[in-house]
Amino acid sequence: MKITPKTDIRIRKPAWLRRPLPKGPAYEEVRKLIRGGQLHTVCQEAKCPNQFECFSHHTATFLIMGGTCTRNCRFCNIKGGSPPALDPGEPLRVARAAEALKLRFVVVTSVTRDDLKDGGAGHFARTIHAIHDRIAEVKVEVLVPDFLGDRAALNTVLDAGPDVLNHNVETVARLYPRVRPEADYQRSLDLLAKVGAHDGGIPAKSGLMLGLGEKDDEIQRTLEDLFSHGVRLLTLGQYLQPSAGHLPVERFVPPEEFAAWRETALDLGFSEVAAGPFVRSSYHAKELYSQLKPGQSN
Repeated sequence: MKITPKTDIRIRKPAWLRRPLPKGPAYEEVRKLIRGGQLHTVCQEAKCPNQFECFSHHTATFLIMGGTCTRNCRFCNIKGGSPPALDPGEPLRVARAAEALKLRFVVVTSVTRDDLKDGGAGHFARTIHAIHDRIAEVKVEVLVPDFLGDRAALNTVLDAGPDVLNHNVETVARLYPRVRPEADYQRSLDLLAKVGAHDGGIPAKSGLMLGLGEKDDEIQRTLEDLFSHGVRLLTLGQYLQPSAGHLPVERFVPPEEFAAWRETALDLGFSEVAAGPFVRSSYHAKELYSQLKPGQSN
């Protein structure tokens, strides 16, 4: 695959990264519901460029266990520090908010909580159960941290019965020390492989950002690694620098290149791939899940 020349990041964002911000009563309704329920969303905390679109369509990705992360990834806008104690009422509030939004596909993620013995796995499980208890025939996708490789913690989440287990590798192995200094590429792959080994038949999903300085052969290797470790649902999106204190964008990847990588991944055997400049790990999650092929959950 031919590498597109680097875009000069000192100039304005390219045309394909400019979009109008939808507004309206649906957006305001979701925003007020989140605020009134004392909840967090990754849409707001991470300054996701899709939050206006998603809120306008009554969609949100719930961020549990507070808004402070125990790690300091160089790409992420969620603040690092010492998180507060877990809120035992949060799982029910998330379920009530999902019910009020009339959601039939709920995405739940969290900050990384290395301060907790189980990494917050029990809180994930309680949230999954609360949503299932509150909403009939709901599907739940969870986007989890690596739990420091703790298989028991992962099984706690899987035993709660999510419909998709998502864990993002985020970038290629070579860039981990710069992008994710407290994470480990192989540890993330091993976690994804354990999803397939669980007897629940829960599909594994992952994603990575482009534009951080990765090379084509590294992207190819990462896709192969993910597939060989059981991942069947994949997202590929453009890294956007949240602030001056975060890693700079090395390159703006054009839509046609994302489309080419999607075809490459599908040729490898992935069930479905969402790829594009604005794609994020939970973007159109329901649609991605609906394309899962029978027999390809692991």
